[in-house]
Amino acid sequence: MSILFHKDNLRFIDHRDFISNIYKNVDSENLNNSGDTSFSISPKLFSIKCDKKESDSRKRKHNDALIEEAIKIRTMYSNLVNILPADIKMKLKSKYDLLETAAVRDLSQQLFQSTAIDYQGMSGGNNSDKPLIRKIKDNDYLIPEKCRFLCGCVKEQCKKLSGNKYDIVIADPPWWNKYIRRLKTANDKMGYSMMYNEDIASIPISQLLSETSLIAVWCTNAPSNIKAIRDTIFPKWGVEYITTWYWMKVSIDLEPICAFGSGSKKQPYERIIIGKVGNVNVPEDLLISSVPSALHSHKPPLLDLLSPHIPTTEPKVLELFARYLLPNTTSVGYEPLKWQHLSLYDVT
Repeated sequence: MSILFHKDNLRFIDHRDFISNIYKNVDSENLNNSGDTSFSISPKLFSIKCDKKESDSRKRKHNDALIEEAIKIRTMYSNLVNILPADIKMKLKSKYDLLETAAVRDLSQQLFQSTAIDYQGMSGGNNSDKPLIRKIKDNDYLIPEKCRFLCGCVKEQCKKLSGNKYDIVIADPPWWNKYIRRLKTANDKMGYSMMYNEDIASIPISQLLSETSLIAVWCTNAPSNIKAIRDTIFPKWGVEYITTWYWMKVSIDLEPICAFGSGSKKQPYERIIIGKVGNVNVPEDLLISSVPSALHSHKPPLLDLLSPHIPTTEPKVLELFARYLLPNTTSVGYEPLKWQHLSLYDVT
């Protein structure tokens, strides 16, 4: 489980712990090892620190101009920090106090560029009950148990899944973004193909949903994107909006990774908009907090948070715009293998 602490509508999770549990006893014959080996993603990628002077400045910037939502999230975050057990706080620092910020940023950029491989048109998976290492295009990748991946345009790949029904769908769309557009202009390897809201709505999701299913969509803080999910994308998918969850990103010191802003300015949290088909209930206004991965678009796992609300012991899961694989999940996108590259992992 990735959930380290939960009370009421507050959760604290550890992304790396979740991954470590997936890759215990990996079949590593491809590495000429005898027996099984355990892997975990490098802890250096979670060495996200907060500069003390910057932190003090952030606190002074809080004022009544904060929008209502930001005030709510800031209050929930403060409550979580106040009740989080001391041993979790201590372990957090001891596990991840490894690199200075500049070094983490350099490592992240290096790994992003070194894993910039064209996977389009590839498909595969792992039908066995244990994780494997497989060589793909002369690179070694960790492949979790009972998973499937399809590389390419999400809309086209979803058409290939016709006839399958999924209980959980998670999507992290590449929302149109001026920053990413500039990034792609400067360095083609560092960007990704952005989509307009109408294009996202046209993905044929409705035919892939089971009679009782949950849909979780990562969304930016842009009001236009939030409105598009509720008014255009969900209705086109045949999905009913339930609630919005929030991912609060903190340093290993449990400080917000940036100041709470006003209006639609940058915030230390992202939102996960939750919809459903059928009779499904989930907690409202859930705050999920964690130290983020330094890897671009490496969102924390949501399976431990969503699965308990689905009335089946082994829900079928579909992840769209995926950049890493999960057990018992079909992952679709241009780069679902990206963060499976063995160079990101340590032997444990």
